[in-house]
Amino acid sequence: MQTGLFYLFSAALLFASFRVITARSTVHAALFLVLAFFSASCVWMLLRAEFLAIALVLVYVGAVMVLFLFVVMMLDVNTDALRVGFWKHFPLAGLIAALIALEMALVLMGGFRLSEAQVPALDAAAAKLGNSKLLGIEVYTKYLYPLQLAAVLLLVAIVAAIALTLRRRKDSRYINPSEQVRAKKADRIRIVQMKPVVEAPEATEAPVQGGKA
Repeated sequence: MQTGLFYLFSAALLFASFRVITARSTVHAALFLVLAFFSASCVWMLLRAEFLAIALVLVYVGAVMVLFLFVVMMLDVNTDALRVGFWKHFPLAGLIAALIALEMALVLMGGFRLSEAQVPALDAAAAKLGNSKLLGIEVYTKYLYPLQLAAVLLLVAIVAAIALTLRRRKDSRYINPSEQVRAKKADRIRIVQMKPVVEAPEATEAPVQGGKA
């Protein structure tokens, strides 16, 4: 059962990954990417990596892909112009992808020999904690400094993205929040008194008698 589920989710992952780059609609490509993430999460769940599977669903599917969908729908990208010459270069791209996959298979083939695999021995206390708690202990004790460094880098990236968004450009609508707070009613509305103008009524034509003008 586990082997069958592995091949099923792997086939779904390969199909969804292929459809991500071949789908005509960008929204459909993003939805196929969601399916690819779910399939990869299921594969990790079969490998007993529960934390990675849940993190993939919560972080990528729950946050990143929602952002992708919003950006795709707001930008309204002209996909026809971007896909010009796609099938012309597809055979070369497929050949390069096959070579990369072959190289990765040659490098990683040694790790798939189940007969030579050795399962590390765990003590009774570590076996009761679970994968997520063991990972948390390792991250927040042994790898605490790299984790803080990664957090600082992400914070700098967020600040840089906000600064690039708020910079003054010709096509950007810049708003100063301090000026909005200090705005008064007199600055926004000006009441102007104008003399009333009465238009004279238009002259009406005499009624036509006998049906003739």
